[in-house]
Amino acid sequence: MFKRRKTLALAAAASSAMLVVSGCSGGEGEADDGVREATWVIETLPGAWQSISAAGGSVYVIQMLSGILPSTGGWLADAETYEYDMDVLAEEPTLINDDPDEGPFEFSFTLAEDAVWSDGEPMTGEDLRATWMMSAGPEEGHCNGCDSRSSTNPDQVEAIEVDGKTATVTLKEGLANAEWMSLFDSHSVAGGFLPSHLAEENGWDIDDPDQLGEFFAWLHAERPEWSGGPFQIVEGDLENEVVKEPNPEWFGDEPGLDRVTFMFNTDEGTFVNAFSNDEIHGGSPSSYNEDVYTQLQDLPNAEMSIGEGAAWEHVDLNLNNEFLQDVELRRAIFTAIDRDEIASRNYEAGYPEYQLKNNHVFGNDSPYFVDHYEGETQGTGDIDAATEILEEAGYEVGDTLTLDGEEIGPFRLRSTDSVVRNTSLQLIQAQLAEIGVTANIEVTDDLGGTLAEADYDIMQFGWQGTPYFVTSGAQYWRSDSDSNFGAFDNEDVDELVDQAANAPDLDTAADHLNEAMEILVPEAYVLPIMHEPNYSFVNSDRLAGAEDNLQSSYRSTHNVGEWTIAD
Repeated sequence: MFKRRKTLALAAAASSAMLVVSGCSGGEGEADDGVREATWVIETLPGAWQSISAAGGSVYVIQMLSGILPSTGGWLADAETYEYDMDVLAEEPTLINDDPDEGPFEFSFTLAEDAVWSDGEPMTGEDLRATWMMSAGPEEGHCNGCDSRSSTNPDQVEAIEVDGKTATVTLKEGLANAEWMSLFDSHSVAGGFLPSHLAEENGWDIDDPDQLGEFFAWLHAERPEWSGGPFQIVEGDLENEVVKEPNPEWFGDEPGLDRVTFMFNTDEGTFVNAFSNDEIHGGSPSSYNEDVYTQLQDLPNAEMSIGEGAAWEHVDLNLNNEFLQDVELRRAIFTAIDRDEIASRNYEAGYPEYQLKNNHVFGNDSPYFVDHYEGETQGTGDIDAATEILEEAGYEVGDTLTLDGEEIGPFRLRSTDSVVRNTSLQLIQAQLAEIGVTANIEVTDDLGGTLAEADYDIMQFGWQGTPYFVTSGAQYWRSDSDSNFGAFDNEDVDELVDQAANAPDLDTAADHLNEAMEILVPEAYVLPIMHEPNYSFVNSDRLAGAEDNLQSSYRSTHNVGEWTIAD
């Protein structure tokens, strides 16, 4: 279902928001100077100033950029309604040709006449074209040094022809894309689109691959002093907070706040006291912390929501490690890991309706769901089965796992520093010890950088899903994907995920992805755990309009421009 109405939230889509609180008191909506302000907390440091790169590809970067990046649309919280942003667009995008037999697959976007950047420069089709070239993979030749974390959709594009405000997109011969409208929306690799005119102002030619690479690096390294949304960043850094104030050139409805500060706080244990002391006014954490959730529930001014999120937790193995190149060892490791113990210890008390995830792409209620773990030992915690796998492969299982007298491991077991993931790592460490595998826990405060550098042996992290799926397999598992952090390489999977990405319809794409998973699961590369329950909390005495969207990486900040002071 598609809805057409103005949507400030999606125009501003790009990341979650935070608000500054100095000078605020109690449930009062304004500081002593009459400024309408609030503070929003993000629980992990962002890794870059933009999200195209592997290092910047996290929900924390996306949420930090909320209200800054313009986009063409996005999915609403019901996961069934897609809404174009009619502040940014002059009209709904046009599908010109969807039958490759009749010619190239072609569609167009036309931006609104009054759509401008914060410096007053008009948004044009060149902004879309530059964003496409920076989002494409290196083999496309558009950009030297651009390391797009997900280039499947951009790599389908043969050319983008620009005529002022209109960009006409032509796919390569024979290709199709059932989710074509996603190229520049709030779920895209860029989270929207970027201002191409700043390249020229800095002396870079976007049609020169080397110079476009310099522009890409600059965008990711420098705090944006530009905006195409309702807010602009006026101060801040990637270590503490960013402060946003209204963009005076914003062409949509006036924001309801005068200042928003996005505070980065990696210590979830401090959230309750900070909320009680009016130092923060809300948050939508990407990870679930039962103690924090239950304590916030007890506060009279905390408006809470919880549900199965789009993000799903999983354990990945790094196939660059010479030991982990043995599929039998990988299968034994995943068999020793008890997914249900991890899920129940972390979630059962506050979210007893949790379900394990048995399909890497489709949720349990999806019409495309196939249970790829039925009859599998992986994820069961069956130590006897894991031991049998190892012994049949020639390993000797004891206090220390060995092969031909050589110790296997130790392995570096990593995740970000959260209560849930710390609990998971401790459980995994103990479970692997049962088969003689030593796993040394190391947490990271730079998820994007750790993944981009493949600086792990075993890693637990989360993928943020959306209702889109046709290119997800290519992002996760294609051998040349920058998001295939652990270097999985299978020609049959490559072919199937390419077929899914180029499928003429969703049914065909889903069939190809399920075929790919039939190959992937026995390879024991990624072990899904579950869709993590996501909660949000808002000070209802202070802030109104911050409604969670579990389908979006922006979460509650997807509509930061519509936030207001509570009556």
